Amino acid sequence: MAVPIPVFTTLASVEILGPAPVRHDRGEAPLSAQRGRILEQLQRAGATSTVGELATQLGLHANTVREHLEALVVRGLASRELAPAAGRGRPAWSYAAASGHPESDLRVCDYVGLATALAGQIVGTRTNPEADALAAGEAWGRTLTEGIPASGPAQARRSVIGLLAELGFDPEADARATTVRLRRCPLLDAARAHPDVVCPVHLGIVRGALAALGGDPERATLLPFSEPGACRLHLHVSTRPSGA
Repeated sequence: MAVPIPVFTTLASVEILGPAPVRHDRGEAPLSAQRGRILEQLQRAGATSTVGELATQLGLHANTVREHLEALVVRGLASRELAPAAGRGRPAWSYAAASGHPESDLRVCDYVGLATALAGQIVGTRTNPEADALAAGEAWGRTLTEGIPASGPAQARRSVIGLLAELGFDPEADARATTVRLRRCPLLDAARAHPDVVCPVHLGIVRGALAALGGDPERATLLPFSEPGACRLHLHVSTRPSGA
């Protein structure tokens, strides 16, 4: 069943419901999976990190991490500064994710290209595109959370909101991270053309990520184009006693 795109009417204007689009700069090559993972770790840290700290957190060799960090600095996606000296020897470099709107994150561009291709494939070849799109999104969500430890429903919801921010959805959550306004959509044109495919992919990503992180995927629901300026995502409180 197709998802309708409602229109909010007032005496003064006619307003299309739903989020704003995300604009992309496609001038550079996509990030590799490993480089994108390092960038995401910097974004989650919210502060500067050294090569050694990142290598330990990600289970990678320090030289590998250093190489990717320098590449991220060159592309303007990370910054570096000398850490305070501690004892003898040269001070270490510390790194941080570059500040800016998720629109500038090349991970968004990667996601848009893959999701657009997937939507076109499902629309053209499947007999039950909504169910297939949901299943594809769930598998995608599990992949996007690889390397992030499961930590219970409450933290799972917050981690999923962070993932949505990285993908360009500009989420605005309530205090308990149970209701989220998605104020931008990286696939807005495709979502308006094929809401029965694109929107289930987005819900599937959320459910797949929640399942992988110890959340409660079956209680997640998405209301596409449900209000002026946003779609609404509900990450309902889990009935499990721990972590909620």
